[in-house]
Amino acid sequence: MVSFLNGFFSYLMVMIVIVAVIAVAVTIGITLRKNKDKKAVAEVAEQTAGDE
Repeated sequence: MVSFLNGFFSYLMVMIVIVAVIAVAVTIGITLRKNKDKKAVAEVAEQTAGDE
């Protein structure tokens, strides 16, 4: 029984680490995409202001 619990908690810890890494990656991805979109909007606004 103790061996089973040790194995279970070991896999549980690995799963928690994997989920944490995924959460950090998603957060970084969202942040980078928002920055890229913000720059693209600023570029378009600058181009349309320059055309007038």
